[in-house]
Amino acid sequence: MKIFGIGTDIVKISRIDKLIKKKNLISRLFNKKEIAKCSMIKNAKNCYAKRFAAKEAFAKALGTGLAKGIKFKEIIVMNEKNGKPFIRLIDKTKIIVEKKIKRKKYKISLSLTDEDKYAVAFVTISI
Repeated sequence: MKIFGIGTDIVKISRIDKLIKKKNLISRLFNKKEIAKCSMIKNAKNCYAKRFAAKEAFAKALGTGLAKGIKFKEIIVMNEKNGKPFIRLIDKTKIIVEKKIKRKKYKISLSLTDEDKYAVAFVTISI
């Protein structure tokens, strides 16, 4: 496989903590599955911050940023049973990505971490 794009993002967790206190904003940025997952975790602000960073890093790897129809809510960041994070695309964002990459088969790799005041995400898109 060949690398189509890479992206990284760092976010201050306190900034996301302020955002998630606004209920209308949280539902615009995160999918219902992400909200359910982070709501169950004691340190929800870190959970949301890592997902926010992952969405930004994905948009950078794609080369578009969060524009041209790419929507935060349609980039879903979840975890496998073993804890490994992954990104799933849905709806219009998925279609836009397939057109941009010019393939239906591609692989998105994601790494997340948080430490003290920051959350970091690293994304590669391989074709």
